[in-house]
Amino acid sequence: MAIQASLAVPETHSSFPPLVMVHGAANSSPVWKLWQRELAALGWSSYAVNLRGHGPRDPIGLSETSMGDYAADVVRVVEETGRAPVLMGWSMGGLVAMMVAALGAAAACVTFAPSTPSRQVDGSVELRTGEFGPEEYGITSFDPLDQPGMPDLDGAAREIALASLGRESRLARDERRRGIVIESIPCPLLIVTGTNDRQWPGEVYDDLWLESDRCSVDGASHWGLVLSRRAIDLALLPVTEWMERAVGR
Repeated sequence: MAIQASLAVPETHSSFPPLVMVHGAANSSPVWKLWQRELAALGWSSYAVNLRGHGPRDPIGLSETSMGDYAADVVRVVEETGRAPVLMGWSMGGLVAMMVAALGAAAACVTFAPSTPSRQVDGSVELRTGEFGPEEYGITSFDPLDQPGMPDLDGAAREIALASLGRESRLARDERRRGIVIESIPCPLLIVTGTNDRQWPGEVYDDLWLESDRCSVDGASHWGLVLSRRAIDLALLPVTEWMERAVGR
């Protein structure tokens, strides 16, 4: 099984470490399209990963796929970069990025409204196999005009969002509900949130025990953090300045 990664390379040589970008649940790498373009213009190369079973060219079943499998996919891409990258993840992908960062595999970790880790496992949560689609996240139509969860995305960005959708592992979702334990992360961690994010609002992370920096994007929804041009314009400078400090540039 080959892990797919969409590569964006800056026009000029850069000493920045590469970025490895991880999409959210029931999703795929195109959600990073706008961020990749802006980051490349500033000298950052990036690999937007399609986790196993995600993306148009990897139709494998996801029924028994675990969060550990997703983390292993990212580790494989990290190893191919040849140096410690900056990990960047959104939603579920943010938690996957933290899992990999906890292994000491990253120079820094940037997460956009990540699914939260846990300090202990809740054994009362049943782990089920199977798959589900984006309808479990409230997306029941593929009409770009009928997307109440994407209020700050323009028509073109909604088309990207809808094209990125796919199936997801119920086992991995149940594992997140049960608790993915992360005790510490040995590299700098940034958590980016949106003030209009109703799925993972900023206050969710107020009790997070992991040492981290925070950045809030005014007016950004959950989807807006990765696909709103306005939100990216607001977040680009603070995120890239933080990454430069984190990697010692």
